[in-house]
Amino acid sequence: MTIGDEPRRGDSPGRRTIRRTQPGRGRVIPAIMPRHLSRSVLCAVAGFATFLAASPAGAADPQPYTVAIAPTGDSALDAALSGSSQLKALRTVAPAGPFALVGRAQGDIARLRTALRSFGFYQGSVAITVNGHALDDPSLPDIIAAIPKGQNALVAITVGKGALFHLRRITLTGPAPPGAVAELGLRTGAPAIAADVLAAQSRLLAALREQGYALARVDPPVATEDRAARVLDVDFNVDAGKRVDLGRISLLGLGGVDEDFVRGRLLVHTGERFAPSKIEAARQDLAAIGVFSGVQARTAAQLDDEGRIPLIFDMQERKRHAVSLNAAYSTDLGGSAGVTWSDRNLFGAAEQLNLAASLTGLGGTAVNGLGYDLKAQFLKPDFLARNQNLDATLEGVKEHLDAYDQTAVIASVALERRFSKRWSGSAGITGEQEEITQEGVTNHYTLLGLPVAARYDSTDLANPLDDPTHGVRLAATVTPTLSFDHRQATFAVLQGNGSTYLDLATVGLARPGRSVIAVRGLIGSAQGATTFELPPDQRFYAGGSATVRGYKYQSIGPLFPDHNPVGGTSIAAGTVEFRQRVWGDFGAVAFVDAGTVGSESTPFTGTTRIGAGAGVRYYTPVGPVRLDVAVPVNKPPGGDSFELYIGLGQAF
Repeated sequence: MTIGDEPRRGDSPGRRTIRRTQPGRGRVIPAIMPRHLSRSVLCAVAGFATFLAASPAGAADPQPYTVAIAPTGDSALDAALSGSSQLKALRTVAPAGPFALVGRAQGDIARLRTALRSFGFYQGSVAITVNGHALDDPSLPDIIAAIPKGQNALVAITVGKGALFHLRRITLTGPAPPGAVAELGLRTGAPAIAADVLAAQSRLLAALREQGYALARVDPPVATEDRAARVLDVDFNVDAGKRVDLGRISLLGLGGVDEDFVRGRLLVHTGERFAPSKIEAARQDLAAIGVFSGVQARTAAQLDDEGRIPLIFDMQERKRHAVSLNAAYSTDLGGSAGVTWSDRNLFGAAEQLNLAASLTGLGGTAVNGLGYDLKAQFLKPDFLARNQNLDATLEGVKEHLDAYDQTAVIASVALERRFSKRWSGSAGITGEQEEITQEGVTNHYTLLGLPVAARYDSTDLANPLDDPTHGVRLAATVTPTLSFDHRQATFAVLQGNGSTYLDLATVGLARPGRSVIAVRGLIGSAQGATTFELPPDQRFYAGGSATVRGYKYQSIGPLFPDHNPVGGTSIAAGTVEFRQRVWGDFGAVAFVDAGTVGSESTPFTGTTRIGAGAGVRYYTPVGPVRLDVAVPVNKPPGGDSFELYIGLGQAF
């Protein structure tokens, strides 16, 4: 017998069959097939049923009916049987008269037997009755037609599984490298489940190609059924061909992007052994540069004159210039709105220039007037080394907060390097000139910092605004700083934060991606200076969406007599959040935040504040739109009764 898509003489086109090869047992039985019928088959059956219903023989009024499939004790098999039944699929969308209903039920027998075989039950049985009458009852159409109008016919389906068949011998025919049979992933004695046998063909082909056999061929498996022993012997015909290397690599679709820059980034090269995984890694790497809207990789249909296989990358460049708008609102910081203009390919090697302007402090209980944030950023990829980027930024900030008023100019240059798929780091230099007024006292500060950071991310998200459902994010930063002012000080700010995500599907409590528990933590300390030796903007504050929701921005920590924030030299905060997809693109969250800011450099020394709340999410292609409402459990003097936050992306 043959398991696959190629028809043989006597078979219906496209139908998979199993041919029993034992002498005297030559009947053909339906093949091992996927557990669900294709959309085209469903449409064909639906059309045929409609034709029957409209024919003279079946022109009676449509007969409503219910379908009951007796449980088999195997939930996966029950789901496959239900999905294979046209009686269930067409019950409401394609009404049927008596003759059409009988025909539909007769067609279900073959479909349900196919579902049984796909689970390894080759001796199973299917029985269908309508109002207790078998389908071969010649008077059944008249019995159905006599059902009083408005009453449903009861279609009862009983399935007998029979014995479960197992795999006996698993062999390869044709030229194949040693050890290829192990790549099938099949084992003697395992249940003869069709999906597993058919998937083995793809696994073997992928393994051969990964070993360099670019033109390998694996035919659909041929199975021999031994009904007495209740086993299948499966054979795969293989033609591995020869192992080949990569030939000429062509780059198509380049316009403004320099070809030498792209070739310098390629992770595959002419003369290397052909390996699809390495080609895919190279494709993803090119797509991540930021200048391409799409990158496809394909090999030529035949080898070149040197016996190597050519490789082609097809690339589509993004528009060079882009304008984006952003807006956010919270009851503490009020509203903000901004615009960013970007040149994605400034000099032809994916250099990026971003010019951004935002207006801040549009209302809000923790701000005392309008502010602004102006930024110019230049990004140079592959600076001096591959996977090493240069980030040069100039920023102007003005803000009027309860804690202080600040006007500052900040310049920074940093090298950011990716060490692996999950590990990255950065080091740089930052200069800041600022004027800060706190409690009516104005001071000028000149700061020179040397920030060093390390980051780990195993959430595997292509877009940072996407919803993480697993993995861990960790970040640690150390910033030695020299302050040139009337209280000249040298200090270091140390901060670490992390978050992790647990999909409840991994413990069998929900469907994948529907129910997620998210946890985050933050800890920080300033060393080498007391609270008032630190410039106010270098101190720690808590409160707001980044730390403890339900409290005004910067309101947690030591306070002046007028209840304005002082800031501290240590911080600790944490969050537990439950995220639930509700229906469609909507979701809901519930969370508890807690945090403390102290006047000592040792964390956990201040008063702990707790906030709790809930929110809704609307999931869009660019990330979830977030709305959270939180209340303080033990609010400080002068605190708000609740806080509301609106933004794009999850809180963390």
